[in-house]
Amino acid sequence: QVLLVESGGGSVQAGGSLNLSCVVYGSPTTTKCMGWFRQAPGKDREGLASIGGGKTDYSNSVKGRFTISQDNAKNTVYLQINSLKPEDTAVYYCAADSWEGAECRHWTSFSFRGQGTQVTVSS
Repeated sequence: QVLLVESGGGSVQAGGSLNLSCVVYGSPTTTKCMGWFRQAPGKDREGLASIGGGKTDYSNSVKGRFTISQDNAKNTVYLQINSLKPEDTAVYYCAADSWEGAECRHWTSFSFRGQGTQVTVSS
């Protein structure tokens, strides 16, 4: 089983930054690929970024503004978000799966996800 606990969301003004955190509880096998996706009201889930085997992958829509990283010693995955825009407003979810190599991409279909953290950006 996997437990993912996100934090770091909040309300910020456009142009600001946030650093989301996700503490990961689970076996290394089921958390080989970690990722973030978001869902805004009335919209489909949007895959944002993934990290696995030391490699990262990003959606073109966030590349350059979002950075995914992980600290294995702290069992934590991060999503740094810069230059926030009102359209970034959404619930952000941390996610995990056992995918390896080229399978680890910024999908939305991860097997496990956290409870989400709200990000609200005002103009």
